[in-house]
Amino acid sequence: MTKPTILSRIVWRILRGLYRWKGYRISGQAPEVKKFIIVGAPHTSNWDFVFFVGAVRELGIRPSFVGKHTLFKWPMTRFMYDMGGIPIDRTKKGNYVESVVEAIGKADDIALVVAPEGTRTSDGRWRSGFYHIAHGAGIPIVPAWVNNETGDGGMGEPLMPSGDFHADVAILAEFYRKHRPDCERFELLAKQARGEVEDPGRKRD
Repeated sequence: MTKPTILSRIVWRILRGLYRWKGYRISGQAPEVKKFIIVGAPHTSNWDFVFFVGAVRELGIRPSFVGKHTLFKWPMTRFMYDMGGIPIDRTKKGNYVESVVEAIGKADDIALVVAPEGTRTSDGRWRSGFYHIAHGAGIPIVPAWVNNETGDGGMGEPLMPSGDFHADVAILAEFYRKHRPDCERFELLAKQARGEVEDPGRKRD
């Protein structure tokens, strides 16, 4: 096994140091499966990244992320892989979901971290890309939450996708509302699961 680069080791130490400096606390445990997708929510602050990366490392999980293949060119190649990067070439035929599913299939183990809301400016509704990836790859979804005001966060039990996006999002919304009843985003997520609001990127006729 190739030894991680000095740069990647420094970055991981900085991220873990920031996690501990902020005084974050994580509840839950690492799932007993080799491949899964971690959905982190709500995504309201740049500190969310520090929490979720630091939290999974505290639980002994090596997180992965998807990135454009151009980011993996020299001299950043080793560093990007050491950080858990998965290169995806969007210029090739086929779609994004299929490409990520294929990459997951080739891996021995993987914990892919995804922010289902997409951006911090989201109103709380989730995009479905992560779900189609999990369903296509046949791997579970692990919900993770954070409260930047209190420094608390947690990880739930793995949920194997049934193929019904809204039904499974309803289950996940219930989990998040239990741990963050004060978060309006999760109220809207529950409404999305019930079909009371449109999915992001979709418009009704």
